[in-house]
Amino acid sequence: MSRRRTLGTKKKIALLLSAATVAGGGAFVMASTSNASPPAPKSASESTVCLGLATALGNNQKFIADQRANPDAQSEARIANREAVVAEIERKQEASGCAVGESAQDSQTAQPSQPAQSAQPPAASAEPSQPAASAPAGNGGGAAASGQQVCNGSTVTLSGEGGAPAASSNQFPAGTKLKVTNLDNNKSTTVEVTSVSGSCALLNNAAFEQVREPGKFLIRRALIEKVG
Repeated sequence: MSRRRTLGTKKKIALLLSAATVAGGGAFVMASTSNASPPAPKSASESTVCLGLATALGNNQKFIADQRANPDAQSEARIANREAVVAEIERKQEASGCAVGESAQDSQTAQPSQPAQSAQPPAASAEPSQPAASAPAGNGGGAAASGQQVCNGSTVTLSGEGGAPAASSNQFPAGTKLKVTNLDNNKSTTVEVTSVSGSCALLNNAAFEQVREPGKFLIRRALIEKVG
């Protein structure tokens, strides 16, 4: 006859306590994991990606504010377009782990001197070598001769707008051609200004892709030239 081996009462209690301890520990680990706080969003000062997106957001918000302050017949359409761009930038901020809605108006720190530059033909003529070389290009008395560097010290980011490669500017009229070179990777693109923005040169998505560094939404070291 086979004899069944039975566990004593004390052994049963010990096994039950062990199982409860393991289960309780697992539940504690799961609870601790579920209660862990998500990482805090990165600010513009902590990430180049976030800074680029915040700069683009600030440029578009400034453009919208300027249009509302000085409206014309097309302002409502322009504002609606830029509000869609703002929404897209905020989606990119969220996807990149950035603080959603953070706007870097500091992107315009180099801009206050820019109008003085663009309205400063005497300063340009104070350097005989450059105007003399580009005078035959027939600039027609514009702010900058063809082939001349403009927007010194400006950073370049994207507007978030689609379409063929193009730029927008607060200094150059539609039809102006600008060559933008990213000095960090020596990539350049020549684009036509098609609209107004809140910065000297703001590239749309297609143009920015031609000169960007992977994962970056801001060109800190940019060479901008008026070529047509």
